[in-house]
Amino acid sequence: MTDRTTLVPSSGLLPRSGGKPTMGRLRRRREARAAWLFLLPDGVGLLLFVGLPMALALLVSLFNVDGFGNYTFVGLQNFIQMGSDPLLWKSVGVTLTIMVTFVPITFVLSLAVAILVKDKFPGVGAVRSMFFVPNVLSLVVIGVLWQFMLVEKRGVLTQFLGTFGLGNVSWLGTPSLALGTVIAASVWYTIGYQMFLFLGGLSDIPQEYLDAAKVDGANAWGRFRNVIWPLLAPTSFFVLITSIVASVTGVQAFDLIYVLTKGGPANSTSTVVFYIYQQAFQFGNYGYAAAITSLTVVFLVVVSVVLLLVTRGGRFNADAR
Repeated sequence: MTDRTTLVPSSGLLPRSGGKPTMGRLRRRREARAAWLFLLPDGVGLLLFVGLPMALALLVSLFNVDGFGNYTFVGLQNFIQMGSDPLLWKSVGVTLTIMVTFVPITFVLSLAVAILVKDKFPGVGAVRSMFFVPNVLSLVVIGVLWQFMLVEKRGVLTQFLGTFGLGNVSWLGTPSLALGTVIAASVWYTIGYQMFLFLGGLSDIPQEYLDAAKVDGANAWGRFRNVIWPLLAPTSFFVLITSIVASVTGVQAFDLIYVLTKGGPANSTSTVVFYIYQQAFQFGNYGYAAAITSLTVVFLVVVSVVLLLVTRGGRFNADAR
């Protein structure tokens, strides 16, 4: 009696007989278990330090909480109050202004710098380090340095700009200039980090593709548009997502503003995150601050989902499945 066997093309290893798992299936199961084990610590960390605080913030937003631990259930009153809070909406406007300026400026500049320092040349390591040095420093130190440079009449940068007739300008004390100054400091701080992200993406592009495009007569712009930019799409998507989150809730949206301007002058640099801090720790309105936090998280989730759908998960390919 002949024992019939069925070859499994997907495994390419041993035939399957009697319904027993093939070597290919066993290997895939082991790889899946290993992947879940590697993801488990990060998943637990996200659950404990991100998911749980978000759930608690949503719960607290339904209460009126004072600084003495007294909880009074108010339902959706904190959310309703947000609609008639002019300072909150001004903070929303400041945050959106930072997002629509900081994100594209930093993206373009960091990509340009990454392309310029991608190839080796004498001193390339020093140039890369020069751009990345700000990320080694604390945001508090960065804020103090910018204050030292921009202090009226005595600041280093103020004295330099005085040669161009700008020495008497109060960069951090003028409402129309303070936000632009904070954005400039944020861009300067972030360029080095994003530059290294782009360098990682550029290093994954095979040199053969660029050489082939050059042989076909493509100039530098043609090689960037037809080779570099399409293959850099996943890295670009990651940089875009992280930049948006940083502009709304990152250290640029609080630490730098807290040190440089304290949200002033005239609330011209008060972001949503800084306003949440004021409501919670200066005014003791913990429930109201939790309500604003909950909607901020919802906004970021919606933006992230929209970007995932529009870019096909960072592939930017209309034909991607």
